[in-house]
Amino acid sequence: MSGRNDKRGFAARPVDAETWIKAGEAPTAHGRAAAIYRARLTIDITPDLRGRIEVAAFSRGVTVADTLRELLGREYPEPEGELQ
Repeated sequence: MSGRNDKRGFAARPVDAETWIKAGEAPTAHGRAAAIYRARLTIDITPDLRGRIEVAAFSRGVTVADTLRELLGREYPEPEGELQ
C-alpha cells in the first residue's frame, strides 16, 4: 500500500472557465422532469402485470413512466372549465 491517492473525480472540468460556468447553469434532463412531475405514486401490482407494462412500453419505444402517465391522463382527464 502506498500513501498516494490516485482517486480521480467522475467528471472532467471544461477547458475554459466560461464553459465551466455555463455548464453549471444549464438544467439537466432530470432536473426538467423533476420540475414538471412533483408527485410520486406508488402502487402494488403483480410481477406479471409489471412485466406486461414494461414490454408494452419497450415495444412503443417509451418509458414505463411515460406509458403510465398517458394511461392515467386518458382515464382521468382534466375537468373542463377549471382554471389551472
